[in-house]
Amino acid sequence: MKTTATKEAGSPTLVPKLRFPDFRGAGEWETKPLGKVAENLDNKRRPITSSDRAAGDVPYYGASGIVDYVEGYIFDEDLLCVSEDGANLVARTYPIAFPISGKTWVNNHAHVLRFENGCTQKFVEVYLNSIKLDDFITGMAQPKLNKAMLDRIPIPHTCVPEQQEIAECLSSVDELMAAQARKVDALKTHKKGLMQQLFPREGETQPRLRFPEFQNAEEWEEVALGDIAEIKLGKMLDKQKHTTGRLLPYLNNVSVRWNEVNTSNLPQMFFNDSELDRFGLRAGDVVVCEGGEPGRAAVWDGRLPDLKFQKAIHRVRFNVPFEPRLLVLHLENLAGTTQFEMLFTGGGIKHFTRETFAQLKIPLIPHAEQQRIATCLSSLDALITAETRKLEALKTHKKGLMQQLFPSPEANEG
Repeated sequence: MKTTATKEAGSPTLVPKLRFPDFRGAGEWETKPLGKVAENLDNKRRPITSSDRAAGDVPYYGASGIVDYVEGYIFDEDLLCVSEDGANLVARTYPIAFPISGKTWVNNHAHVLRFENGCTQKFVEVYLNSIKLDDFITGMAQPKLNKAMLDRIPIPHTCVPEQQEIAECLSSVDELMAAQARKVDALKTHKKGLMQQLFPREGETQPRLRFPEFQNAEEWEEVALGDIAEIKLGKMLDKQKHTTGRLLPYLNNVSVRWNEVNTSNLPQMFFNDSELDRFGLRAGDVVVCEGGEPGRAAVWDGRLPDLKFQKAIHRVRFNVPFEPRLLVLHLENLAGTTQFEMLFTGGGIKHFTRETFAQLKIPLIPHAEQQRIATCLSSLDALITAETRKLEALKTHKKGLMQQLFPSPEANEG
């Protein structure tokens, strides 16, 4: 069965750049609004407040998937849900279109769509999860995709067999991405668990796990960070006041990520001669976010000799033998704990001052053991980075496939 393409004279042709062999001579595609492709069942939705829900075994769906299990059901068939509201419509952290099957209950935060066949449903699910919907979303504080806008979304349309081929192809890539994402998450979980063993837990002074060569070594001590390191806050932003000196790049808290310093698109400002060393960075310095996500840290590798730092960054420079990577790992291990949160000041936007940061207790470990821990966890970081890059490569591959397998009117003009 082939879909007959209907288009006005002079309108661009709709032919994808890449087609499976069986469909290379199958003619043009057409575009239909989603409201013409699927039947909307929103009028059957019924929200239940958490206090009124009777516990059961029927999944209760919201904008992003299952939020509870309840008694009773509204639907008992294969359907497609599409998020109606929520930040994920813009962020796209997880799919906005997801299938439901069997006995289900859906609240008023997800649209419910019925299709004539499962192949078209899967095709539309893959397509919606792969395109931006900014032109159809209303609201700033609370993004919303209302029914009228949902119905208007243009869906490329071709015969059912070709839809099936495309859906199966892209679904296989999705499965590879999901498996790779699970691998990355497992490595991150492993690292977190290992850090909890290699560093003392909250309220404890000794680690629960030590490498064999250090099991009989002396116990660790705790010292205040300020006792073994110089902590320096960067230069106050003064772009409007000073326009002389050397115009140099500087780090802000956007530039510093966990275990990584991003030097692309660095901002610049003027530094006079007296500030060049005071706000300078050397290889081995630890740069730590003062606000935003206080404590996020990385070791500077010195690849830009003239790089400076501004007030949003603490520079930590040790005055005793101490492995800089160990401080970053220690901060990462502490993130989210009560011990760490107590160092923050401020209401809505948390930050920590040089004085409170200097009070942070850190383990004073024999230097050889410091290096052993840092090397172990850094090698795990390298593995996580490598596997994350594989995941990003799969995402890029899928995006490229989408651009090839779905026709673009602009690309076919002329």
